[in-house]
Amino acid sequence: MATTALKTTQAGWRDYLELCKPNVVLLIVFTAIVGMLLAAPGMVPLDALVFGTLGIGMAAGSAAAINHVVDRKIDAIMGRTRGRPLPQGAVSSRDALTFALLVGAIAMALLWLFVNPLTAVLTFLSLIGYAVVYTMYLKRATPQNIVIGGAAGAAPPVLGWTAVTGSVDPGALLLFLIIFTWTPPHFWALAIHRAEEYRKVDMPMLPVTHGNDFTRLQILLYTVLLLVVTLLPYGYGMSGGLYLGGAMVLGLGFLYYAVRLYRNDDERMPMRTFGFSIIYLMALFALLLVDHYVPYLMLLIG
Repeated sequence: MATTALKTTQAGWRDYLELCKPNVVLLIVFTAIVGMLLAAPGMVPLDALVFGTLGIGMAAGSAAAINHVVDRKIDAIMGRTRGRPLPQGAVSSRDALTFALLVGAIAMALLWLFVNPLTAVLTFLSLIGYAVVYTMYLKRATPQNIVIGGAAGAAPPVLGWTAVTGSVDPGALLLFLIIFTWTPPHFWALAIHRAEEYRKVDMPMLPVTHGNDFTRLQILLYTVLLLVVTLLPYGYGMSGGLYLGGAMVLGLGFLYYAVRLYRNDDERMPMRTFGFSIIYLMALFALLLVDHYVPYLMLLIG
């Protein structure tokens, strides 16, 4: 007992940080910041950048912590998650939930008071969408859980956009659509790799309910759709040739992985596809950002 208490005391802050899924939150914050920068004709107002980033990031961490609490029993069974703080007994469910609610409340206060009410409301709806609708219901109800629940994960760039403009504009919806379309092939690649673990906990992920071959086909089809969707910012006039060229290269790269996965000629392809999908999204949003600021750089150089 004394050893356990000592361990918890020494590693407590790390356990609470892990509850927030920091790697996932970093990607969420990055796409939110890109949304802010794309919404601004020049520099983003400092208050929107600082408090918007903090609020959106903390809300994402709050939703992740609630996810840990809800999934603690299945997390203890699955190899990928059994080392998390709750299955290990490093943090109690009550303390984790208290932490999640406190962080979420602070996030909402920051966004409402220092950014704008629209961003606060949309962030709250996104939090509820992931922590409650997806985690508590959709995840266990349908193999289309990640498609429907992907709306919450696609919200960050919209939240960043509204933090600057106070409105939901077509450009923000295009960013939403990109992540919404990216989410199924990204997550289903991981689900194929972890299919047996999901089957063990009776989780109706697509590879469990429809098999790996069907899931591979869906990944391929969604990747083709994603390639088309990523061309929309150029067609809408939101981005230029630099983004268009980069999006095509990245999209064809993703398609290469999806085709290899569909052919099922390498058992390592699910995780390779999953890993590339993360790099893909970060690079795509970085391209949007660079393309956005090229005209300003050219003016400064000229």
